[in-house]
Amino acid sequence: MSGRVHLVGAGPGDPGLLTVRARELLAAADVILTDKLVPPGILDGLDAEIVDVGKVGGGFHVPQDETNRLLVEHARAGRTVVRLKGGDPFVFGRGGEEARVLREAGVDFEVVPGVTAGVAAPAYAGIPVTQRGLAAAVAFVTGHEDPDKPETQLEWGALAAFPGTLVFYMGVRALPRIAELLVASGRPADEPAAIVERGTLGGQRSIVATLATIAERAREAGVRPPSVTIVGPVAALGDELAWLGAARPLSGRTVAVTRARAQASPLAERLRALGAEVVEAPAIAIEPLPVELPDVRGYDLLCVTSPNGAARLLEEVRDARSLAGPTIAAIGPGTARVLRAGGIQADLVPPRAIAESLVEALRALPVSRALVVRAEEARDALLDGLRAQGAQVDVVAAYRTVATPLDAAARAAVEGADYVTFTSASAVCNVLRAGAKPTGPRLVSIGPVTSAELRSHGLEPDVEAAEHTPDGLVAALVADVGS
Repeated sequence: MSGRVHLVGAGPGDPGLLTVRARELLAAADVILTDKLVPPGILDGLDAEIVDVGKVGGGFHVPQDETNRLLVEHARAGRTVVRLKGGDPFVFGRGGEEARVLREAGVDFEVVPGVTAGVAAPAYAGIPVTQRGLAAAVAFVTGHEDPDKPETQLEWGALAAFPGTLVFYMGVRALPRIAELLVASGRPADEPAAIVERGTLGGQRSIVATLATIAERAREAGVRPPSVTIVGPVAALGDELAWLGAARPLSGRTVAVTRARAQASPLAERLRALGAEVVEAPAIAIEPLPVELPDVRGYDLLCVTSPNGAARLLEEVRDARSLAGPTIAAIGPGTARVLRAGGIQADLVPPRAIAESLVEALRALPVSRALVVRAEEARDALLDGLRAQGAQVDVVAAYRTVATPLDAAARAAVEGADYVTFTSASAVCNVLRAGAKPTGPRLVSIGPVTSAELRSHGLEPDVEAAEHTPDGLVAALVADVGS
């Protein structure tokens, strides 16, 4: 039985630019052979075997012959294979070479185009590669030809005379030579030029100069790969049409996310959409526990104390109507949102997502018997408050949080970030137990309980969310950056 290979473009770096077809194929793949320059986070949570066959200029890389062998071997074993490439597989991606190998081996394949950096990076810098009256054509040019070739395939005279925009890929190291050859071949030395570093990613920056000065300006600024260089009148439009700063207020900031990986992805995606470079350092994991849910009709009140608890409750309840009867209280809007998605509308949601606020909100409600769905280990403030009001309280432990180790790279990433976000007290404890020392970054807390845990370890939160939800945390972080 033969499988099938999908040559898939991953886009230029921003996960939001990954195509719908690419996401479908990643979710269905048995094996993914991936490059280095793929959008961050898109491989998290996939069931496929992931093989890194990336290449790094000047560093270790997997030989192309080995990549070709793996593609054929996995396909012949009957597997669904995704060959994931940064940008577009047929634009300086060696996708054509791999397609030839597959065709010669009799392996079926599909090509899924991706957004290429030569268009996307300039666009994110406010530079259109074509513009009426300025550039009616665009040429994509490699800035890093195969060093094993006996001679260049580039005609520098033709490139210098090209009546439009030149976009050079992978040309940071060769930029002085590229500029020199273009000018020597007749391209005007004072023509606008720009270089865009880390296009579409957090930390993107662009430099506009002239063709004669762009190499020196890039050297002074310490520009590094991945970068693209744009030569032509359109490069001067970058300042006029720049839009990224207003749309992405976290550009240039590195943010560490410490919550459990399953929960971290939506938060990380939100932060990346705002321009942050996100470091995922999950210090905790959620472990479901067996649940024996009693008949809720015997209770006046059902309290759900976290989104995780809400998710576990919904997993155990086949029909939301079986929860009819008691007043349903959610500890905050995040928990209420999860319940609502499962068809359960909370009757009571306190203004602050902490147990004390819920106890206060319940004072006017006569409660003789309450059922609380929560984590195995949690603060007893809610239980104590209900009992103080005379209620009999039963507890269902629906899950536990367990520590996950952070390796040296994750600890260093947390310590070197601009911001570290904490969405629970347990995340604080486990980050510190893992040996990380986040004394340099600004610390962002989701609410007062998490802040209290930070203070108990001698760390003062720099930012505390007014709304104790992931969205509130993001809003507080953005406000802090802008202050």
